[in-house]
Amino acid sequence: MTGELLKWRKEFPIVEKTVYLVSHSLGAMPRGVYDKMQEYAETWATRGVRAWGEGWWEMPREVGNMLAKIIGAEENSIVMHQNVSVCQSLILSCFEPDSERNKIVYEELNFPSVMYVYEAHARNGKFRIETVKSDDGMTVSLDKMLAAIDEETLLVPISHVLFKSSFLQDAARIIEKAHSVGAMVVLDTYQSAGTVPFSAKDLNVDFIVGGSVKWLCGGAGAGYLYVRPDLQTKLQPKITGWSAHAEPFAFVAGDIHYAETIERFLHGSPSIPALYSAQSGYKIINEIGVEKIREKSQRQTQWLIEKAESEGFTVTSPKNPAQRGGTITIAHEQAALITKELIRREFIVDFRPGAGIRVSPHFYTKDEELEVFIKELKSIRDSKAYEQHQTVKTTF
Repeated sequence: MTGELLKWRKEFPIVEKTVYLVSHSLGAMPRGVYDKMQEYAETWATRGVRAWGEGWWEMPREVGNMLAKIIGAEENSIVMHQNVSVCQSLILSCFEPDSERNKIVYEELNFPSVMYVYEAHARNGKFRIETVKSDDGMTVSLDKMLAAIDEETLLVPISHVLFKSSFLQDAARIIEKAHSVGAMVVLDTYQSAGTVPFSAKDLNVDFIVGGSVKWLCGGAGAGYLYVRPDLQTKLQPKITGWSAHAEPFAFVAGDIHYAETIERFLHGSPSIPALYSAQSGYKIINEIGVEKIREKSQRQTQWLIEKAESEGFTVTSPKNPAQRGGTITIAHEQAALITKELIRREFIVDFRPGAGIRVSPHFYTKDEELEVFIKELKSIRDSKAYEQHQTVKTTF
């Protein structure tokens, strides 16, 4: 029963004072982060430089192993980074395109930061990008995606769940097609890890990237990079640094001698505070299990869709639960202003242009909160309360 998940509410201070429906953007902070950050500070204060040799240096891999259990990855197949943009750049630096295989394929609705990375590298003419268009601005045709992947394709960097609409792509079919023509897939699971069950091993995906900010409740600065074990010693990233060296503390000058482990996909010194902060969320997600989270998420998002539509709102997310991540988007011509008014009233959601109001229950969300949210949403729309606060400045 998904009701049992509410016992975890006490671990998240912000849900005591707000209706927190924005885990697709920033998951609620677990109470345990206070202790983990204190542990970091105490370690630095008392152990000083010795902390590197007493655990800090291994944290990018060890924290990655905590995440591996959540996404069905092999042990020692994940290293932690600052963000997805770094991970995508590092992966791309492993490849030298030629005239026969130089195409990058991704969807029009990919996260913009990912596209910035590939567009920037394409300026030198070595790569060419094929963008698969969306027919409706919310979803991407699987047939069109598969048709774009051919023998000239080098990499397919796609979002597992689209950030605007929560459309869940068929990663297995895309990976299968890519592999059949000799291409590799970079699967961005930022909007799926922690709320949509999947297995890196079962998918046989080449790379996975993502971050801990959202459904994993791990905070900012804890991005992750999965590299399939059989690829780890075959690739040599050009974006690199001393953390990727086989003997980093030998301080040997000249060309790098890469580690023979997942550490070869690191670069400079790791962000230790972010790795401390990520652990509490990972621990909770592991204890609950993503399958239980998904069961509750599908039930609550389906209720939200039906209730919102019954009140005259347009829902732009997929109606089929099997094609939807953990978010629903509600369209309205004044969605941005309504969002600001909701936030002013402590109903924490956000807005994205071309999509609408993004709303995300998580395992700590009560059914009653959803009922109150819909009533508040309707009240703001019907009374046009948002018009009173058009100058309110809100960041999200």
